[in-house]
Amino acid sequence: MKKILGLTLASILLFSCNQGQKPVKIETDDDKTYYSVGYLYGKRFAEFKLSEKESAALMQGVREGIDGKKEQVKTMEFAMKFKDIVQKKMASKSTGEIEKGKKFLADFVAKEGAKKTESGLAYKIITPGKGPKPKPTDTVKVHYKGTLIDGKEFDSSYKRDKPIEFPLNRVIKGWTEGMQLVGKGGKIKLVIPSELAYGNAGAPPSIPGGATLTFEVELLDIVTGKTGGEHEGHNH
Repeated sequence: MKKILGLTLASILLFSCNQGQKPVKIETDDDKTYYSVGYLYGKRFAEFKLSEKESAALMQGVREGIDGKKEQVKTMEFAMKFKDIVQKKMASKSTGEIEKGKKFLADFVAKEGAKKTESGLAYKIITPGKGPKPKPTDTVKVHYKGTLIDGKEFDSSYKRDKPIEFPLNRVIKGWTEGMQLVGKGGKIKLVIPSELAYGNAGAPPSIPGGATLTFEVELLDIVTGKTGGEHEGHNH
């Protein structure tokens, strides 16, 4: 809760304090640093699609707080309700993505001969691989490409020309389950519904809330017993 409030209120502060002021020239390294932080936070906050009145209320609260004016409401009481508002907005925004994802997954199963597990994960084994399959406690070494259902690529170890290692029990559920279906040298295509991926929150800015994700993954090695680190980037 504190993290959510900290992020969003910082976002408001960073992109709203200059409302009504002329744009400044971004010249020095300090200017560029402050601008970068403000831009990134502002971009994340923009996802909430606030109405004009909601934005105005936020801006007014920031300005009056900076100016040291007396609060008009019991701020701590109402600030704690912000999480509920955010969750409702995210759920509303993700509904369309979820419905499109369901159709995409159903088509994948029907048209590509893929299979669907009880959890809702859809998969197609391209190459089964050899030897034992990884366990959730194993660290795996993989190459992969991740796309949205519209075909937009959001991540690829192939493009970085660098495979990654991660423990299967520290990534999204769809990966944990899916990678246990092939052996070393195997390749699999996964279609992962949002509830097995990033849910209504998504992984901004590249993965919207409610998104169904497609991955093509090649299991290069099973590093049994190795602790491993979390995957950099999207934490698949």
